[in-house]
Amino acid sequence: MPENELDRTAAWQLLNEYVKSESLIRHAITVEAVMRHFASLFNGDIEEWGMIGLLHDIDFEMYPEEHCHKTRAILEPRHWPESYIRAIESHGYKLVNEIEPITRQERVLYTIDELTGLIAATALLRPSKSLFDLTVKSVKKKWKQKSFAEGVNREVIANGAQMLELDLDSVIEQTIKGMQTVAAKIGLEGNLEAGK
Repeated sequence: MPENELDRTAAWQLLNEYVKSESLIRHAITVEAVMRHFASLFNGDIEEWGMIGLLHDIDFEMYPEEHCHKTRAILEPRHWPESYIRAIESHGYKLVNEIEPITRQERVLYTIDELTGLIAATALLRPSKSLFDLTVKSVKKKWKQKSFAEGVNREVIANGAQMLELDLDSVIEQTIKGMQTVAAKIGLEGNLEAGK
């Protein structure tokens, strides 16, 4: 895809072509927002990081058994850059492939993909159902309860934080901040009055 046509509109159209599930769309928007937030912290290209986040599960709904393996077949014929394709593939490291996250961008995606699920689940349990009064401490408490959001791979998150050379608390805090930017879109704006 020519650089001048590589934008969020194109990414959004492609996402909607391959993903119909509301929960997966919400997850894509969530990961996009968190990637944008981390890009701003690390002086990355905010648009590029955001589009990678938005498209990271492009093959998951149609090809669940081949997740991260169909990404290239979808994006390459449409001339999406190799760096985008590799970044998306690398979030399946040691889960569905052996493509190791090497760049900071790849490592952030690998780390926060699972973490956003844990944070969303924790926020939904609160009386306020909001990300705006959610603390790192609350998320860490739920982290320790293995039966809570048991589909969330905590080992991936911990490994990713190590790859980024960041402590887990910082990663959780910044992921919450990124998610807050789209709280209304993902149904986690909540009612802070209810939490009082």
